[in-house]
Amino acid sequence: MLMRTDPFRELDRLAQQLTGMSGTWSTPSAMPMDAYREGGEYVIALDLPGVAKDAIDIDVERNMLTVRAERRPVAKADDAQMELSERPLGVFSRQLVLADTLDTERITADYEAGVLTLRIPIAERAKPRRIAIGGESERRRLEG
Repeated sequence: MLMRTDPFRELDRLAQQLTGMSGTWSTPSAMPMDAYREGGEYVIALDLPGVAKDAIDIDVERNMLTVRAERRPVAKADDAQMELSERPLGVFSRQLVLADTLDTERITADYEAGVLTLRIPIAERAKPRRIAIGGESERRRLEG
């Protein structure tokens, strides 16, 4: 149902963890995700803890789904001294190529407890359907 577009994404993520680099708009960090089929829809769950709902952008153009989010620094008092900073800040992005069998016109999105959940219905044309078998007498009736 979907293809990974960047085979080096995990390598980039590991390098960012080791160097402590945050994502920028030109080189965003990866965001972890799960993708699975549930009944008549495809579900994508992306981890975005600490990201405000208004800092998430979701776009779909043709079959390319793009999710982009930004985790901004938390405002601190002027006299606060940072002792430890392990939570990554910056821009996170994920692009997915969606199959033609998905209905990109009816994608829904929910954001709860730091998890963005996208639900993409499977298009009616892609669902299995039963084909009736007609006989010779049926064909004559339709033609005549």
